[in-house]
Amino acid sequence: MVNEEKVKVMTKIAMYEQGEGKKYLPISKYYRSDYIGLALIKNFFLVTIGYLLLVAAVAVYYGEYLMDNIHKMNLVAVGIYIIAGYVAALIVYSALTYIQYSVKYYKAKKSVRKYYGELTDLSKIYNREEKRASGRGTAGGYRK
Repeated sequence: MVNEEKVKVMTKIAMYEQGEGKKYLPISKYYRSDYIGLALIKNFFLVTIGYLLLVAAVAVYYGEYLMDNIHKMNLVAVGIYIIAGYVAALIVYSALTYIQYSVKYYKAKKSVRKYYGELTDLSKIYNREEKRASGRGTAGGYRK
């Protein structure tokens, strides 16, 4: 006989694993600090590459002006502006990354907690069925 309760729980578990679980289960394997730390490291490299590309694009766009006036420019001040812009961009994007990945981590933990609850329910159903099955067919105290 088919246990409807078990089928419903198994269906919920399977739907979760195929839907939300694909993105949330891998996240739940990390500690919070490790997950956010990896995101911040990735953010550092991406911001650095993006900022370098942006500075290169601006330099190419104003290339003729730079070539004509480079001897009149205070290169130390230009370098300080470039570095200050980089640091500001890095701080802003790091803060945004920290917030985004913290929220994402907490959503994943909450979602996976429900999933583990469903797995616990399924385990209880199997234990009840096992107890019922062991109680049957023991005529005379002997089991086959």
